Amino acid sequence: MVIDIGEYWFVRLFFRRALGVVYLLAFLGAAKQFVPLLGEDGVVPFREFTEQVPFRDAPSLFYWVASDRAIRALAWVGVGLSVLAVTGIAGLFGTASSMVVWGLLWLLYLSFVNVGRIFYSFGWETLLLETGFLSIFLGGIGTAPPDIVIWLLRWVLFRVMFGAGLIKLRNDPCWRDLTCLYYHYETQPMPNPVSWYADKLPKRVHRASVGVHHVVELVVPFFYFAPQPLAAVAGLVTICYQGWLLLTGNFAWLNALTIVLAISTFEDALLAPLAALLPVGSITPIASVAQVRPVTTTPPSLALQGVVILVLVVVIVLSYWPVRNLLADSQAMNRSFDPLHLVNTYGAFGSITRERYELVIEGTQDDEPTDETDWEPYEFEGKPTDPGRRPPQWAPYHLRLDWQLWFAAMTPQPRRQWFPAFVGKLLEGDEDVRDLFREDPFDGEAPTHVRVRRYRYEYTTAEERRETGDWWKREFVNDYYGPVPADGSGRRSRPGGFAVR
Repeated sequence: MVIDIGEYWFVRLFFRRALGVVYLLAFLGAAKQFVPLLGEDGVVPFREFTEQVPFRDAPSLFYWVASDRAIRALAWVGVGLSVLAVTGIAGLFGTASSMVVWGLLWLLYLSFVNVGRIFYSFGWETLLLETGFLSIFLGGIGTAPPDIVIWLLRWVLFRVMFGAGLIKLRNDPCWRDLTCLYYHYETQPMPNPVSWYADKLPKRVHRASVGVHHVVELVVPFFYFAPQPLAAVAGLVTICYQGWLLLTGNFAWLNALTIVLAISTFEDALLAPLAALLPVGSITPIASVAQVRPVTTTPPSLALQGVVILVLVVVIVLSYWPVRNLLADSQAMNRSFDPLHLVNTYGAFGSITRERYELVIEGTQDDEPTDETDWEPYEFEGKPTDPGRRPPQWAPYHLRLDWQLWFAAMTPQPRRQWFPAFVGKLLEGDEDVRDLFREDPFDGEAPTHVRVRRYRYEYTTAEERRETGDWWKREFVNDYYGPVPADGSGRRSRPGGFAVR
C-alpha cells in the first residue's frame, strides 16, 4: 500500500539531520578529550570506575574495551555514523538500516557517558541520549514517521523548558526579583564574544528579559501540545529564545539540542518550503527540489508500530520520577533515574553566581622558584585567562576541562579529587593533556613547578575597554594550589604544606 506523505516527513528530515550534527560534535569531542581526561593514564582513568561499579548500574562497552586506541577508534566510529545521519544516508536503505545506525549512535554515546564521571556529568549529555534513543524509532526515509515518537519528543522538550523555569523560581531569589541578568552574562561558565555587549544592556532591559525567561519557560511549553499553528508558534518562540542563549554564551550543545527538539512542534506544511534550501535531491525521494511536492511513503510496519507502542509504555512508566521531581519543592536540576538515561529531569541555572572567579595555572622551569621567578600562564581554549583576549565562541562544541575549572574556582582551595592529578599531568609534560590547552608556554617541555592562583574577574567598562583594549580586569584573591614540584614522589603539596595523594 502506498500513501501520501504524512504530517511529519519533513519534520523528521530536519530533526534527524540537525540531531546528527549534535552527535557529530559530541563524538569529535570524545575523540579529542576522552583519552587525556579519562583514558588508561588519564586525569581520572575510567577503569577506576568500572572496577568498582557493576555493569548493570552503568552499561557501557568500556567494561570490555580498555585501551586508548580502542576508545579513540570507537569515537571515530561515532563520527562516521554521525556523518551518515547528517547526510541522510542512514535512512536510505529502509527502517531496519536506519534503526541500526541510530541505535549504534545511542549505544556508543551511552558508553562514553556512563563511565565519563565528572567530565560527562552535564544535563545535555543525558538530553542527547534521551533524544537519540527516541530518534531510533522514526523509521526509514520511505516510511511515514510514527506520530507517537514526534509527541514523545515534544514531551522531552516540555521537561527541558518547564524544568528550567521551575528550578529558577525555586532556587534563587534573583529570578523572582528579576535581577539575575545583572550578573549572568559576566559570571556564566564561559562567556562568548557577545556576552560583554549583552552585559552592558540597561538594567530595565535585563529585568524585562528575566520576565521573558519566565514566560517562555513556564507558559509556552504547554502549547507544544496544542493544535496547529499554536504548537508551531510555541516551537518558534522556543527556537528564538534558545538562539539568543546560544548567541550570548557557550553552553555546549544544550541550546542547539533544544532547538533541534523544537522542530518536533512543527508540521510538514510549515517545513516543506525550507527543503528547497537543502542539497537533498540525491539522497531523498523528493521529486523536485525547486518545486517541492509530496512524496509517497509506506505506513510504519506492524513490527515498528509494536515497538513504538512498547517505547510509549516505557516512557510513561519512567516519567513518574521526572514528574515527581518537577512537583517536588526540592527539585533536582539535572538527574537520570535509570542507567540507560531514557527519561530524565532537566534544569538550568537554578542559581546565579554574583562574582566570577578564575584559576590561572602557571608554570616555570626554574630549579627553585624565588620571588624573581617568571611564571608562565597556560592559556585555555575557552575560559578567560588573558584579560586582553576576546571571549571566544565554542558552543555547541563542549570544552570539558574548561567547564570543570569554572566549577573548581568557586572554592578558595581545591576540593575536587581530579585537580591534583591534573596538575600532576602538567608536571609530567603529558602530551594528551597539553593538547587541551590553547597555548603551551613551554613548547612541549615539562615545567619544574606549577602553581595555581585564584583571581576575581570582572568585565571592563566601555571606557576602560576603549583605553586598554581589555575585555576583563582582574584582582588577585589567593594562592589556590602549589607551587608543586615535579619531584616524582606522587605527592602534590597544597599551600601551607598540606599534601594530597
